[in-house]
Amino acid sequence: MRILVVGAGAVGGYFGGRMALAGQDVTFLVREARAKALAENGLVIKSPNSEVKLSEVKTVQRAQIDGAYDLIVLSCKAYDLESAMDSFAPAVGPSTTILPLLNGMRHLDVLRARFGQASVLGGVCLIAATLDASHAIVQMTDMHAIVFGELDGAKSARVEAIAAALRTGGFDVDPIDTIVQQMWEKWVFLATLAGSTCLFRASVGDILASPGGEAAMRALFEECAAVAGAHGHAMRAPFAERARGMLFAPGSSLTASMLRDIENGLRTEGDHVLGDLLARRPPERTDPADRVVPTMLELAYTHVKAYEARHRR
Repeated sequence: MRILVVGAGAVGGYFGGRMALAGQDVTFLVREARAKALAENGLVIKSPNSEVKLSEVKTVQRAQIDGAYDLIVLSCKAYDLESAMDSFAPAVGPSTTILPLLNGMRHLDVLRARFGQASVLGGVCLIAATLDASHAIVQMTDMHAIVFGELDGAKSARVEAIAAALRTGGFDVDPIDTIVQQMWEKWVFLATLAGSTCLFRASVGDILASPGGEAAMRALFEECAAVAGAHGHAMRAPFAERARGMLFAPGSSLTASMLRDIENGLRTEGDHVLGDLLARRPPERTDPADRVVPTMLELAYTHVKAYEARHRR
């Protein structure tokens, strides 16, 4: 299977690197500077119990794409989606499957409008990873999984073939027939975690240890879950239990990558994780102008947008 991984950052570099180390035909679509760095230093993955290096990394840029790929794994930031699509468009053929691992839901509509309904799968990745100062990929916990499937819930031969290729990488792979539900559930969890840790500029444990912190996080979680429920994807009990276990664990050092983006002065996915969820809320029965206090989701989104406005200025 000929695989193109769009981006070689913490997510794409980790999963693509693991597959390449296992012998899969993996090429990374990267910018010129990243291609040069990978050629000089290889791709390094630092996990909790080991460190591995892919010395020979196959990279390509848009002008160098020489035909269609069987699978395109899309791991860019949501705000880079438009430019990413322009970059990998020459790699899309009639039999190409696109597996996006982006946050939120908006990207599904955008990808299907550009490349066709049948080309796109649903997917989520479960990993805590970042790039260190040397641009090595640092896996911060043992969790590393890709969950994916057909958007209509059908079982298909291509999903099974992709699952077989992914499994060679040694990470967890779960092809499921409820991927849209899974994507909504991850979105609710991420919006709660990102919204709260960014708004309070603190970890879960620090928020819970503060007056009103737990109540604020619970209100945000319930608000996000209500949006999903209004779109026919109410939170399933096992998910809600796991999410609450992580979001309300006393002393937890858990934070969202969006908070790390803010702390590092970087662009955020605020529009895609918080803003789009806010835009999907059902219409209010009363005039929002009559409300004196904004909701938690509104406050969290306003906070991130204020950061971005200041950062631009």
